[in-house]
Amino acid sequence: MPFGKPSCRFLCIWAVVGISCALPMHADQNYSQQVFFQNSNSPGSYFYSKGKVTGLSSLTLDHGKLPVETVRFVSAPNALSLQWRSVSQGSWEADLTLYQWRNRYIEFPGKNLFLWVYAQKGIAAADMPLLTLRDTGRNFTKAVSLGKYTRGVPPGKWIRLRIPGSELQTASLHPFEFHRTAMIVLSQNAADAQPHTMLMDDIRIEDDPMPGQTAPAAPRGIRATAYERHVDITWQPVANDAIAQYVIYRSERGGPYRAVGVQRAGVNRFCDYLGDDHTTASYRVTARTSSLLESPMSGTATATTHPMTDEQLLTMVQEASFRYYWEADEPHSGMTRENTPGNDDIIATGASGFGVMALIVGVQRGFIPRQQAVERLLRITAFLQRADRFHGAWPHFLSGSTGHALPVFGMYDNGADLVETSFLMEGLLSARQYFKGDTAQEKQLYQRITSLWEGVDWEWFRATPRRDALYWHWSPDYTWYISNRLTGWNEVMITYLLAIASPTHGVPAATYYTGWVGESIGNPYRNGKTYYGIPLEVGRGTGGPLFFTDYSYMGFDPHGLQDRYANYFQNNRHMAQINHAYCVANPDHWKGYGDADWGLTAVDGPAGYSPYEPTPSIDDGTIAPTGAISAFAYTPQLSMLALKHFYRDLGARVWSIYGFRDAFNLQQNWYSGITMGLNQAPMAVMIENRRSGVVWKSFMANPEIASMLQRIGFHRAGE
Repeated sequence: MPFGKPSCRFLCIWAVVGISCALPMHADQNYSQQVFFQNSNSPGSYFYSKGKVTGLSSLTLDHGKLPVETVRFVSAPNALSLQWRSVSQGSWEADLTLYQWRNRYIEFPGKNLFLWVYAQKGIAAADMPLLTLRDTGRNFTKAVSLGKYTRGVPPGKWIRLRIPGSELQTASLHPFEFHRTAMIVLSQNAADAQPHTMLMDDIRIEDDPMPGQTAPAAPRGIRATAYERHVDITWQPVANDAIAQYVIYRSERGGPYRAVGVQRAGVNRFCDYLGDDHTTASYRVTARTSSLLESPMSGTATATTHPMTDEQLLTMVQEASFRYYWEADEPHSGMTRENTPGNDDIIATGASGFGVMALIVGVQRGFIPRQQAVERLLRITAFLQRADRFHGAWPHFLSGSTGHALPVFGMYDNGADLVETSFLMEGLLSARQYFKGDTAQEKQLYQRITSLWEGVDWEWFRATPRRDALYWHWSPDYTWYISNRLTGWNEVMITYLLAIASPTHGVPAATYYTGWVGESIGNPYRNGKTYYGIPLEVGRGTGGPLFFTDYSYMGFDPHGLQDRYANYFQNNRHMAQINHAYCVANPDHWKGYGDADWGLTAVDGPAGYSPYEPTPSIDDGTIAPTGAISAFAYTPQLSMLALKHFYRDLGARVWSIYGFRDAFNLQQNWYSGITMGLNQAPMAVMIENRRSGVVWKSFMANPEIASMLQRIGFHRAGE
């Protein structure tokens, strides 16, 4: 049953994760090196496409992009629709660009381009479009007719075209590199003046199937758990290297099972967004190869969606966000991967600290047993003991397989990253107090964290002769070449607090004011203005992206704490309120912005990374759910409005097995296909800090913190 007709509702199919019962296999890298197109996460049209027409020829486009077909497909729930009419003295062209998510290295080792095609009325070989490929260096091939690789597309039948890379000849100045294919171009061929529609799906670059390949075994252990508008389905992995994807089938009201989504091999969880809170659905799962050799169906799991209270919705979001750190961890270290899909080996140090705080939430809410969390933390701390360190500080990125530094941001970023180290220590110090039990393992964990904490040489990072501030990076090869002085207002308050609190390599308390506040360089810290009737004590402009109110404050509790400049809980709350008010005012008239659609912060948007903030010059209509929801500790009512809107109204476009996806842009009909390690934990942790305060209490219980605050001159102030 490889093909089917789904419901008209959109489905959560971009989620990527390993599951709690999974083998230690993470398939992001294999997926990245095989799949060119599998599904569109945007309704109506495929964001990573465009088209152009001249003369009397025609090409159907939706706002300049290729339409999406939702009735017939290979990989549910959609396919691409190419609808054209080729006329003499005219031309048309359709481009499919590879989605280059963060850290996706384009390296297709396969020898053939495969694509499934379908035409309800059939297409003769002579009338098939021309194909051109372009690589990452913008080198390109000679155009070749797709008809060369088929006798034509028979009516009403999917067929798989195989285009050997060795047959594609270079037409550019420099040689075309097939393994670095970045764009597929389809264009006018025979001018037959007839309308044609050809569907395309599951486009891959891979080798031929192994001879004698057989269908995989059926998945086992299928389970379905219902929430308010979606059902979460899990199954046990099938051990077979030929599996390309799992197919999820749904039956409603005793009807036939129809394919509603796919999930790639190594990922054994799927989110089916039904959009209704009173629906009963049954599910079965199969495993299949890219040539559509499909296993028998699994057993059946049934679940019924149901209305949920606000408290239940909060727990739902926390649990889904927590899964990123528990299920999709890097298997050698137990630490947090930078993003998924992404590079399997890249560990993000700061995101791993956030993940440690998410583990605390997981235990507090009963998502995992305490003992399992302790065992994971012992694995993490053992890895950190042997991983690369530079004057006690870890790099921004580590290899999970080797523990060595990874210079992801360039040649100069191959050493210490003090800010990421401080985010990591914020999490570890919270865990040191939360898991401060009498068992041998918890005592061992306490000692390990203490040793790691005491090994960071914060003093080393006062890099200049003036010794008046901390600096972000140090390289064993290029020393202080990056020379990034840490001065606020931004996300690095925690770096100064921990540097001053250190019992072994602390910096003077005065560095807080000369460095973080910037008194020694003209004091750019104070704001004192009002925006939308809301005062802002510190921060540039309207305050900046909302992650400024999260990263330093997931462990550090700002309630009632006042230095010479601000009450930080109040200042953070005002920043969130200004962010919300800006989206309500919506000066650029972006689609969707309003009372329940807000949250500007740093994310990968339609054009790549941007530190979005409530300023027209740094805003293109991109909303990040983590912005509004991580502000829950400060603005619970406004954040709850956003949570309900994102989940209930935008649904599968933004909700996945890790909770809310990274970002979306309604103006451009763009929805992120990745989940970021820096963005899921703040939602889980800051919700919990409002509900129980447990992470705040744990971090603040470290004895070094109270002493540090006293030395800086913090005092209690009313809210």
